[in-house]
Amino acid sequence: MMYPNISTSLYPTQSTNEAADLPQPIRFANVDQILTTARGPAWIQAAIEQITDVIRENHHLRPTVLDDFRVRDMTEITKAMSSTTELITRLLMYVAMISLVVGGVGIMNIMLVSVTERTREIGLRMAVGAEPNDILRQFLIEAVVLCLAGGIMGIIVGRGASMLVSRVLHWPTAPSMGAIIAAVVVSASVGVIFGFYPAWKGSRLDPIDALRYE
Repeated sequence: MMYPNISTSLYPTQSTNEAADLPQPIRFANVDQILTTARGPAWIQAAIEQITDVIRENHHLRPTVLDDFRVRDMTEITKAMSSTTELITRLLMYVAMISLVVGGVGIMNIMLVSVTERTREIGLRMAVGAEPNDILRQFLIEAVVLCLAGGIMGIIVGRGASMLVSRVLHWPTAPSMGAIIAAVVVSASVGVIFGFYPAWKGSRLDPIDALRYE
């Protein structure tokens, strides 16, 4: 038999009968990996030790010599991938939280401008019998509706992007009802949290001052 890229024979030429009775295995010098499977998770460590012993024996390595090969467990690779995925998930969560805060501040500013521009309307409503809680509820509902509209638009855009990826890259995608419900809940929560101060400020206006506001 011949080693790859070696022109001289390592074994004497066999006759036809010898080749049939005593076939020589083909030996390769460029084997870069061997894939094996254990009987189960409990046998993985024992299999690694046995494989290490067999390869060291075949490589004629002394006990004091380091391995010239590496045995890797796919479990380690899976753990490394899981840790990387977890890190990316945390980073995306932090980015999403920052985006929510920025969007919430924008909603609060918009609602403050709305309260300022509708000061006379607030005073008129209070003059005809509206309670401060009614004004508070009104502006809170407006803030929540505004945030829900943005959340629904985000869900539509996200679903459209996933369908585009599935069509172009042929990656399987499926809508997650849990994620959709979470998006709706978070949008409503942002509206309540960041819309409360403008609504509270509007509900505390004095009716007489509000009617005089120009």
